[in-house]
Amino acid sequence: MLKKSAFRTISISILVCILWVSCGEIVQYDGIRWVTLKEIKASLSNEPPMNVGFDIDDTVLFSSPGFYYGQQKYSPGNRVFLTMTAFWREMNNGFDRFSIPKECAHSLIELHKKRGDSIFFITARIPSDTETITELLTKIFELKNPNKVIFTGFDPIQNLKIQPIKDNKIRIFYGDSDGDIKAAQAAGVRAIRILRPGNSTNKPIPKAGGLGEEVLADSEY
Repeated sequence: MLKKSAFRTISISILVCILWVSCGEIVQYDGIRWVTLKEIKASLSNEPPMNVGFDIDDTVLFSSPGFYYGQQKYSPGNRVFLTMTAFWREMNNGFDRFSIPKECAHSLIELHKKRGDSIFFITARIPSDTETITELLTKIFELKNPNKVIFTGFDPIQNLKIQPIKDNKIRIFYGDSDGDIKAAQAAGVRAIRILRPGNSTNKPIPKAGGLGEEVLADSEY
């Protein structure tokens, strides 16, 4: 049998290992500038009403159901469907009835509504001749005098969200992708990352805080 001193040595070793692992985890997340809804509200307490912007997919809506269905219908096993006009016509005119509004979006938008801020939605979706997303978002988030959704499309060379952020004098932009954060930073406005749900069809999941931006805690859902 082991003596008490041996047990004590083993116990101390285990404790050291636990502390080492815990510290390692803390270091891993130490660089992230976490922010809460309460802190965002406090940071705006002395600010007049302003224009704020939101990305749509994985930021205010969990829209993977529509994208998943579209992929199975138009290009199973690859992402070619994202270049198809037929897919975007359906996505922008009905597939979002299967999208789930994110709880963090409800809370954020309610905060900005109470402040009297004007809310803009800027998406990299490819525009179609018609769209029903503006109407849907207006209903979901109970918006008065809503701004029409801005569709920028996607360009692998240039970030098409920068100019709309500037043109609409947006002061804060919320988004889940690196492109959203880079657009806000390039436009010289406050960028706040919304966490992309882990089960999103849009992979890979971006690294939160990787661009030095603020990250809203508990915003996966």
